[in-house]
Amino acid sequence: MSSLVPPFTLETATHKVRLAEDGWNSRDPERVSLVYTPDSRWRNRAEFVNGRAEIVAFLTRKWAKELDYRLIKEIWAFTDHRIAVRFAYEWHDDSGNWFRSYGNENWEFDAAGLMQRRFACINDLPIRESERKYQWPLGRRPDDHPGLTELGL
Repeated sequence: MSSLVPPFTLETATHKVRLAEDGWNSRDPERVSLVYTPDSRWRNRAEFVNGRAEIVAFLTRKWAKELDYRLIKEIWAFTDHRIAVRFAYEWHDDSGNWFRSYGNENWEFDAAGLMQRRFACINDLPIRESERKYQWPLGRRPDDHPGLTELGL
């Protein structure tokens, strides 16, 4: 595998997306924060996050609310130093209400391959537990589990 720094190829951009999915599925805010520049800037829904400390705080709050979180990301497009992805994740709240959250992200990377900008638009769809499509054990999505396209999402 060639380096995961810009300029990206289809192979490296696709691998970068899978590594991001794996990181977020770990639900480890400290680990996830390390793939962002120290001064990374985010827009996540209507929240603005700046820097690794705020990323850790944001993800800690997120995964305390979004229980049994499981995510699938898929590459949409890429350029030399940017990647666009679409994603969907399933989770439930502390009352047992299930949701599938759909979204798109635009990522911009520095020369070292760290993400310096992340812009996310996300919509939540209430679902019944019986409608869940992500049934793997918590953690990394198994390689043989279908992706978004295969699941019709």
